[in-house]
Amino acid sequence: MNVSSQPSLRSRSRSRSRSRSRSLVITLAAASLLLTGCGTAVTGNPDQVDASGAVTVENCGLEVTTDGVPTAVVGMHPAQTELLLRLGLADNLAGQAQAEGHTLPDDVAALAESVPVIGGAMPPSREDLLSVEPDFVYAPTTYEFSADQGFASIEQLAEAGAAVYVASGGCEDRRMTGQVADLFTDLTNLGKIFGVEDEAAELITENEAVLATVAQATAGVDKLRVAQVYYEGGTLQAIGAGIEHDILKLAGSDNVYTPDQDLFANFFAATLTPEALAAEEPDAIVFATWGAEHEAETRQYLATTFPNMPAVRENRVIAVSSSDVFPGTLGNVSAVRQIAEQLYPDRL
Repeated sequence: MNVSSQPSLRSRSRSRSRSRSRSLVITLAAASLLLTGCGTAVTGNPDQVDASGAVTVENCGLEVTTDGVPTAVVGMHPAQTELLLRLGLADNLAGQAQAEGHTLPDDVAALAESVPVIGGAMPPSREDLLSVEPDFVYAPTTYEFSADQGFASIEQLAEAGAAVYVASGGCEDRRMTGQVADLFTDLTNLGKIFGVEDEAAELITENEAVLATVAQATAGVDKLRVAQVYYEGGTLQAIGAGIEHDILKLAGSDNVYTPDQDLFANFFAATLTPEALAAEEPDAIVFATWGAEHEAETRQYLATTFPNMPAVRENRVIAVSSSDVFPGTLGNVSAVRQIAEQLYPDRL
């Protein structure tokens, strides 16, 4: 198979125009490779609450301590902001970041109307983030804290009195093996930090029920072979590890690209030739998109390049929002159901 790794994916553009057209793989690759200080996923053992009300949880191998309930919180991506809103924490928000890159769902968007938008389509600059005087910053990855990109580092935020929490599926040692269920670890921890255990438990129950419904509906199906790809600007990439892989697996697919393949030994994405994808003859293709224009571009490429491929011929080309494959988002669960519904419409 003519596939190679893609080191050039390890950087991001600063400009808004380039950020809107940046590759999903660029976004997640940079997040993976720029993680600093991250180790094991969150576990329950170190969690503690002391007599003063301070809460300590383990996150990416570090202890995160909050002295009381945070009241000046920044969601560093709309997916994280959404999670905070659904936990009933709208009044605790001091800022929402990357809000121009992705929109909030309609049913919670109004709750954030008065929350300052910082950073446009990209993570906020150090100055913009510190200007809202956060005491808690919640992000999908630690890319948002890359000092070399002009962002406030975790250390700088700590000096300013802000705790930092990163989605556990975005920790460095979880990026290749992350699972949709990592979201439930995050919800449990957020429930403890903000004193909203009941709300967190309700969200966990609701989303576990969605996954259970999909699992029951797809049990015993003749699994379709599904390839997950990303296309932009003439470059085709295969996605074969991490949360993206788990989403497909939970949707009942037989994944064409898997973490045990040499392609993904060190990285969750690899550049792919059209001939290599055609040779796999997938029954379905899943791809992430950052907007309607990008989705149309990808669909046209797949339709014109692979007209005889089973996935194209049978109209099983499935687009999901790029924000739904960010670590630690409710969109991870939504994507599982969306993909399963389109793979097996007679089951769901």
